[in-house]
Amino acid sequence: MRILLPTLFLISQISWCQDPLDRLENSPRHHEWITLETLSREVKSFLVYPEVSEKTPVVILIHENRGLNDWARSMADQIAEMGYIALAPDFLSGTAPNGGGTSDYESSDAAQTGIYGLDQNQINTTLEEAVSYAKKIPASNGKSIVIGFCWGGSQSFEFATVSSDIEAAIVCYGTGPKNTEVYQDIKVPIYGFYGGNDNRVNATIPLSKEAMEANSLTYETVIYEGAGHGFFRAGEGNNATEANKSARKKGMIRLKEILSQI
Repeated sequence: MRILLPTLFLISQISWCQDPLDRLENSPRHHEWITLETLSREVKSFLVYPEVSEKTPVVILIHENRGLNDWARSMADQIAEMGYIALAPDFLSGTAPNGGGTSDYESSDAAQTGIYGLDQNQINTTLEEAVSYAKKIPASNGKSIVIGFCWGGSQSFEFATVSSDIEAAIVCYGTGPKNTEVYQDIKVPIYGFYGGNDNRVNATIPLSKEAMEANSLTYETVIYEGAGHGFFRAGEGNNATEANKSARKKGMIRLKEILSQI
């Protein structure tokens, strides 16, 4: 496990701080809404294409516990800015009081309640359909990676225990499975991003690390000192702490490096 101390980075071509809605409205990339068809429901999903000349992997984004909000869609756009197709399902599709999704909940707290009422099998089924859809996108090279944040980070780790059709799982401040037996079913590397001031999550890392090592599996973790939970989102806010800003910048650099190796 590596712990990164605060250091200075040169600003790369990646945009670090921008209002999510402003980013979406002014992005030069192609955005569209598509529908994933599962046996039990239709899942509205946000799809973003990069401006590239060759086929590229698809990064499937699993949102935080507040649903597919503007920030989650903005993060999908930032992944596309790196040169990858980004597909972000709204896991709350069909669960709002009027049968809608995230945007139809009266508040983010209500959306959070909806998230924790989801069935695990349905979550995995949605991700399986997302991977299947991704492989059929003409601009895709057939490779898929899952990345999740907060609740989505835990779901990314969980999906790696049931899927053999992804290239990697990226876990951003999410917990790993408590049942150590399921780790033996993981076939892909896991890359973890964690905030130093997030011991609720970090206290679970040793169990996951031990289980991954016992099964000779790759689990690369980085803890960003001083950063809190949710630093990818909090680090680009107007009132972001220096630690969260730093963690976000370093995390985006690392994310781009990981994706470039797949």
